[in-house]
Amino acid sequence: MVILFDMFNLPENVYEVIFATKQQIIVAKLLVEMMKEKNGSIGKTEMSMFATDLHEGTLIAEIDEPQYKNKKVKLSYNKRQFYDRILTPMKSMGIIEYDLYKKHYKLSDRFNKSMIKIGLMWLQELRRPPVQIKIKA
Repeated sequence: MVILFDMFNLPENVYEVIFATKQQIIVAKLLVEMMKEKNGSIGKTEMSMFATDLHEGTLIAEIDEPQYKNKKVKLSYNKRQFYDRILTPMKSMGIIEYDLYKKHYKLSDRFNKSMIKIGLMWLQELRRPPVQIKIKA
């Protein structure tokens, strides 16, 4: 996944850097909050039930968006798109880990470690001497 951001206009929360649409941001926040409530870890079945509730439109939540403040809202999000556009990118970026043996999803700090690693890679590139580029006329 590619993350594009403007360092002069960084959003208030990390979800807006990672996800493209408001709907994705809302669903990702809900997923993380639900996992936090369960000590940062949920089983495969719980994840599937979360995705199914979203798909069927039976998930009711309070959203911290200004227009929904203090209101309970029914949320709907396609199950396949949830896995493709939210859960899979979160796994590949290191925000969520999946333990294949325990069949558990858990929140992870690998995303932070990856961002630090990318920053260090850039510092190395800055310090590297220039390479002669041969241009044929």
